[in-house]
Amino acid sequence: MQTTQDDAAGYTAGAKIFHWLTALLMTGSFLLAVIMVELPLGPLKIDLYNWHKTVGLTILALAVLRLAWRLRHPPPPMPANMATWERLAAHAAHLGLYLFLFSQPLVGLVMSWASGFPTILFGSFILPNPIGTDQALFDTLSAVHFWSAWVLLTLIALHAGAALRHHFIKKDTVLRRMLPQARR
Repeated sequence: MQTTQDDAAGYTAGAKIFHWLTALLMTGSFLLAVIMVELPLGPLKIDLYNWHKTVGLTILALAVLRLAWRLRHPPPPMPANMATWERLAAHAAHLGLYLFLFSQPLVGLVMSWASGFPTILFGSFILPNPIGTDQALFDTLSAVHFWSAWVLLTLIALHAGAALRHHFIKKDTVLRRMLPQARR
């Protein structure tokens, strides 16, 4: 397939760093969540919960920086041969991913505050709790955080699947534009 100039344009180095660092941290956060919920209550479980919170708030900070970066560095145009439905689906998926990059850590943080357990970041900094223990709020946000994680995993799978479809089936440059070696 012949590529156009628009097809060949890659993402900026900053966008790639934010993308892959977020992907790495999201993977770590999900792995911590899967492991920590199965452990009996004890020091290891509490440590893993606090590292999960640290990673989550780091993702939130990166999402803020990432959005600021994106507002100043627009993404390259989509390939000219993309169908309208593909463009709409891509925009909807990216909007959903950004929504969850912000909402999931915030819901988790408020849930943590409502639990009554202290939030210890990076193993040493105790985050102040402005709301105190609230079991009903904790229960509600716990369910929201759990189900939102599954929605987020679904969006991530669709995002990755679409990138792979573009690479292996459509044989365009959509995936290569975000890979570290592709330059802009």
